[in-house]
Amino acid sequence: MVKYQSPLRIFNPRAVQITNLPAYPTKKGPPLFLLMMRINLKVALLCMCTAVFLITLSLWTKCGGIGGSSTTYASSSSSSSSSSSSAAIVSRLSGSIFPQQDNQEIHEIECHINGEYTIGCRKEGDEVYVPFSFLHRYFEIYGKITNNDGYERFEWAHSHSKVYRPKGKYDPRGVFMFFENYNVEPRDRVKCVSGTEGVPVSTQWEVQGYYYPTQIAQFGLSHYSKNLTDPEPSRKVIEDSDHKYAKWTVPIGATINRTDKHSWTHYLEFTTPESLSSAVTLKLDHVLDFVLSMHVNLKGNGSISVMLQNREKKEIFNLHYITSDVMISIQGENIYHGIGLTSGWRKITRDLVVDLQKGLALLDKPKRKLSRSKLKVIGISLHGMGAIDNLTLSSSEHMAQFYDAARWFVKHQDPTTGGWANPVRRRVALGFGDLEPGWYSAMGQGHAISVLSRAYYHSGDKQYLRAAIEGLRPFRIPSWQGGVLATFLGKYAWYEEYPTKPASFVLNGFIYSLLGLYDLKSIAPVGQAKEANLLFEQGWSSLKGMLLLYDTGSGTTYDLRHFTLGIAPNLARWDYHATHVNQLLFLATIDNDPLIKNTAERWLDYMSGKRASHN
Repeated sequence: MVKYQSPLRIFNPRAVQITNLPAYPTKKGPPLFLLMMRINLKVALLCMCTAVFLITLSLWTKCGGIGGSSTTYASSSSSSSSSSSSAAIVSRLSGSIFPQQDNQEIHEIECHINGEYTIGCRKEGDEVYVPFSFLHRYFEIYGKITNNDGYERFEWAHSHSKVYRPKGKYDPRGVFMFFENYNVEPRDRVKCVSGTEGVPVSTQWEVQGYYYPTQIAQFGLSHYSKNLTDPEPSRKVIEDSDHKYAKWTVPIGATINRTDKHSWTHYLEFTTPESLSSAVTLKLDHVLDFVLSMHVNLKGNGSISVMLQNREKKEIFNLHYITSDVMISIQGENIYHGIGLTSGWRKITRDLVVDLQKGLALLDKPKRKLSRSKLKVIGISLHGMGAIDNLTLSSSEHMAQFYDAARWFVKHQDPTTGGWANPVRRRVALGFGDLEPGWYSAMGQGHAISVLSRAYYHSGDKQYLRAAIEGLRPFRIPSWQGGVLATFLGKYAWYEEYPTKPASFVLNGFIYSLLGLYDLKSIAPVGQAKEANLLFEQGWSSLKGMLLLYDTGSGTTYDLRHFTLGIAPNLARWDYHATHVNQLLFLATIDNDPLIKNTAERWLDYMSGKRASHN
């Protein structure tokens, strides 16, 4: 077989001769029509690039925006027939104004508000867009731009307050309502947590600070509730002189000695010279656990210091617990908390982060919040003369703080009246007489009874039960005689949060007082629960008879001053309105009366913008 082999041909472009085109002399250059073809090709290419750029720019502007500030508008259509329909929310982000509709032009337009003043709006076709900042102030609604997985949207809400639906029937032995979510100590109106009493010191109505029974009770109830809902705390014993011995550094001139306190336990005694450099010190590197507890017996000028460090910026903060009655003071970067002048053993429990924050609030620095995750304990030092035992760092000590509150109520109850007085003047509103220092609050009494009832249930200690029962006395005494009892239209008994003249009939404080009465009547032995039960039933009947007086059709009123003073209603802020809803939801688990449940649900709807029907 003979194989056919084609010859290999290599294409040479130089060898291709084009004969159809006339040759032109090289000296004169190409003819004019060829130059024009080249120019037209370049122009066409340029036009195509420009078109692509303009299309891209148009799409970018329409979908997202380029540069500029952020403004949010709500649209109002001139053809809309229902004011209750949801407004179309359009956000101008980074320079984009609105998504255009049918290429209609957007332009500025003045909005004339009730014939009184004008604001700047924008118009597109039949739609008028009103700035949300105006709507926020005008209608008390809330909104914010959020970003979820790169998708921006505007979230509109009529209320930012939370409602906590009960998980079961309200139990006086368990969590107090939704107070596991309460954090009393970090509030701005709390000056500090007292080193002598272990309870918050309020500045709500007096900047110097005072003990406010309602706030102290909320402090105790929140910690009792958190103890039932939080995980088991982590604890690290630093020194107990029995099984755990810390490695203290003892300078020349200072001494430590582990001594018998009783036949079954020991404690650590210390003495140091006057200079701070001669302190007994302990180096630590401890994170997350910032609740310090210990038994302490300081003498003379004895003190205990704790050093905290910001793990990011390496700042060091010094907390000093000193023998002084001054609640809190600062000197440079040093924060001092007085734990009293009384000698003798006692237990103190301190949240180091709270103590730090309250000290920083006194410094002439911008307010800042330090996260617990960014701090660590780097050292403890002992100064002067004293003794310590059971030095522990833990993530929480809720029951210790709860009992600090319970003991405060036992210690500071007026033996004559059974009440816990508010030591400051209170001006509720123009038209009401001022409440002079020493006034009682049904809310404060009720909260205190809730604390004491739980303390009795948890410990079995009858001193708490006795104090709770004695706390019923102000409920029997008319407000004009120094108690908390008022009467509405001569028919309904009402327990006043603020026992004003004339009566104010504050709703949330009254309901809290009812819960205190319910707690005591449920926990006290049968023979000692009779009066609490009578007062509760009397108040419960009043609540059912008066509840709807607080309904405005779109929210609630805080009190009934519009009735007693004949003035405009005092509308409840959304956070107080949410409290009303929360309270009724919990009360509905106690008594399934449809009035309580249906009212709670209707008031809850108001928080979503729903309104009562009109004629």
